[in-house]
Amino acid sequence: MEFIFLGTGAGVPSKKRNVTSIALQLLQERGATWLIDCGEATQHQILNTSIRPRRIEKIFITHLHGDHIFGLPGLLGSRSFQGGTTPLEIYGPRGIKAFIETALSISSTRLTYDLQIHEIDEGKIYEDDQFTITCKKLDHGILSYGYSFEEKDKPGELLVKQLQKSGIQPGPIYQQIKDNPRVMLEDGTMIEREDYVGPPKKGRKVCVFGDTRFHERFIPFVKDADVLVHEATFSENEETLAYNYYHSTTAQAARIAQEGGVKQLIMTHISSRYQDEDVNSLLNEARTYFSNTDIAADLKQFKVRD
Repeated sequence: MEFIFLGTGAGVPSKKRNVTSIALQLLQERGATWLIDCGEATQHQILNTSIRPRRIEKIFITHLHGDHIFGLPGLLGSRSFQGGTTPLEIYGPRGIKAFIETALSISSTRLTYDLQIHEIDEGKIYEDDQFTITCKKLDHGILSYGYSFEEKDKPGELLVKQLQKSGIQPGPIYQQIKDNPRVMLEDGTMIEREDYVGPPKKGRKVCVFGDTRFHERFIPFVKDADVLVHEATFSENEETLAYNYYHSTTAQAARIAQEGGVKQLIMTHISSRYQDEDVNSLLNEARTYFSNTDIAADLKQFKVRD
């Protein structure tokens, strides 16, 4: 599991920061990529990475401001041109369906794959045997969501030494034991998987927020997350400006992480008023409140602990 930041700026693109888009690489987990937001020129940014558009399985839109969705029609069309045939699902606030269907219809774009668009409400929006995904309404000028991606616990490792000690030698039987609660050996002995498998490996939790003002009610949503990606449009001394424009400061992002018991904070959606020489200052502001903080840059990658 790995984040690749395709755009980390706020509002408009700049020379160093494209507008918002984040890839969550799940190649080992499910051979797929998930996108969170798809601002203008996202597909151009993808060309600088190992991401394959045909592997994009799901796209999660936080809100419908242009710097988070104007790249969608182009990406959807390019996915067809590049041989994409597997289904793609898009999740987002009310209005995302009309935006996509209108753009595709007026431009006569024909997709070679099945596209499903889900207009979401707060709560659980998806679950399978690997992940549970929930969303939380934030506080922005329009409807905006934060997403929580929770990986389910994985089975523990097979205790090979214990198996061999019991006289069970390596072979196909090992996989059978791992896959089934009970297995009968050739001699008729019934063995229980729980006796030969270590403790379950705890799944990971990552949260990604769209644009929002600070509010304490968001803290339980990010509780104990391994990674929180949070907007930090403004510096700590611009709290009034952040509030007026429905955004957050570096210090406010750090407070959410600190009070939520998050393991790592990654700040993004940085205003173009801050240049290269300001980045360390923004980072230090947040680290005053939460030490394990990083600031995203375009094309920067962050691995999520195993």
